[in-house]
Amino acid sequence: MAARLDDDELRLVVQRVARRIRNNRQDEGMSDSQLGVLFRLERGGDASPSALADHERVSPPSMNRTLNGLEGRGLVRREPSADDARKVVVSITDAGRELIRETRRLRTAWFSRQVSALSREERAALEAVVPILRRIADA
Repeated sequence: MAARLDDDELRLVVQRVARRIRNNRQDEGMSDSQLGVLFRLERGGDASPSALADHERVSPPSMNRTLNGLEGRGLVRREPSADDARKVVVSITDAGRELIRETRRLRTAWFSRQVSALSREERAALEAVVPILRRIADA
């Protein structure tokens, strides 16, 4: 008889894997929130601070603190909107893009090392679960 799937155990394992991946970053002092903003800007382009706060599910004052830290390190810049000078648009700088590229490289390298250590059967089982995990992630 097959063992019953323990939802809580599965959730905890997925969280641990995600945490291990996130721990690989170019800058150890960079917070998950700061990296989240950089990844969002790199993928989605320029955004307003309020749109970034909504995306990260944080308050506008919290996002302002995050942006202050990123701007102070030269990773983002804030400029008046071309459409409305009362509004601000945040964009990622070349230094921010480089930090994202290196963080992505480190994360991919760590994950690739873990997967390459698996047996052929384990890799096949992992590959088979990808569509299921994607469906859960997209829900």
